[in-house]
Order: sequence, then C-alpha cells, then structure tokens
Amino acid sequence: MATRLYDVVLDAADPAEQARFWSALLGTGIAEEHADEVCVTLVEGLDLTFVSVDEPRTGKNRLHLDLASTSAEHQAALVARAEQLGGRRVDIGQGDVPWVVLADPEGNEFCVLEQRDEYARTGPVAAVVVDAADPVAQAVFWAAATGLPVAREHPGYASLRQEAGPAVEFVRVAGPKRGKNRLHLDVAPPADGDLPTEVARLEACGAVRADVGQRGVTWVVLADPEGNEFCVVTPR
Repeated sequence: MATRLYDVVLDAADPAEQARFWSALLGTGIAEEHADEVCVTLVEGLDLTFVSVDEPRTGKNRLHLDLASTSAEHQAALVARAEQLGGRRVDIGQGDVPWVVLADPEGNEFCVLEQRDEYARTGPVAAVVVDAADPVAQAVFWAAATGLPVAREHPGYASLRQEAGPAVEFVRVAGPKRGKNRLHLDVAPPADGDLPTEVARLEACGAVRADVGQRGVTWVVLADPEGNEFCVVTPR
C-alpha cells in the first residue's frame, strides 16, 4: 500500500474560530485542539485541519469544499445554518445553478449542493473540488497519490471516489494558479511504509519539491503537476 489521503488542511488566521464554525456547520466534533492547529472530524480516519498562518487570503481559492444535502429542505437548512454561524453568500460567477455558493468567516468559498444520490455515503462533505487546467491528468496523478480510483473522466471534469468520505474532484478552470493555496491535502504512507521512498515515487509520477517556508519539519512539501502544494507526512 502506498500513500493514502490523510487529511484536508486549511490555512487560518484563527484556527479555533474556524474549527468552531465548521464543526457546528457539519455537525461533527473537534477531534484535536492545539494553539496553532485544530482538527474537525469529517469521517472516521479523515479530518479537516485548520493551521495558523500569518499570510492573508487573496483571491478565490483554487480548492474548495462541496457540502452534501439529502433534500431541498436540508439544503436550505444548511445554508441558513451557515449564515447564522457567520458565513455569507458570494458570487464567483456561478450564474443560475442548483447549488448555493457561500464563504466561511475567513472568506473561503464552499458550496452547499442540492441532493445528489452519488454523495449519499460521503458524510457531510461531498467532495474536495480542485480547479484544474487538465482534470483527467490531475485525476490520474492524484489516484497515484491517494490510492483512490478514478470514478469519472470527462474533458471538463474528473473525480476520485472512496467507499466512505468525500470525493476528490477536478473541474476545468481557465485561470492559472496564483500564489500558495489556502487549502491543501496531506497524504500519508502506511505505518510500515517509508517517507523517502514514497516521496520519490510521487516525484516519478510528476510531483516536484515545493518551498512554502517550512523549516525543520518532519513532513515533505511537494506540488502536483499543476503546482498545487500538498504534504507527505510521516508513516502512520
């Protein structure tokens, strides 16, 4: 077994406040809390982790979360709950669509989807969505990085699915990546795996080393073929 999806990481000015917003919105608990890092459970074995950063958010995020709903009433209730907790509706050019686009208290965009059968087993988060110039190529790379199978391929989108937990989806977007992403994925080798071996394997798949200011850390920061940063953490 190679690396697997370990957690979803979001930069935050105030990790504790962000964690409280997302925990209340998703209806899941806070799994772990430290001064500069707070983890919210998504599903068993996968957390949404908020880490403290000094850099302000600039521009639309290249990665975002889609939330699942089970009915029109549930979708409306999720939107209302988000607004009550400090979220707000935003316009990113989505036009007339059946989902609702919002931003959390620190401005990170997310969508509350209409009911879709394909997300019935994902838990509260339907998908992590990544802007991509080439969705299919990105899905192939991330299948190698996460061990998740490619479930759909189309020139405009592609997706990876797991038995339980959010999908990882790639959607064609014309704009280029600008600056460091506020949201990224962490992958982990198995407990009996080897960090340098897995880093070398991912580099052979098209990843490159990335410098985001990390110093003296136990993980390795890479970027995927389109420049999206991600971390390979120690075996676990």
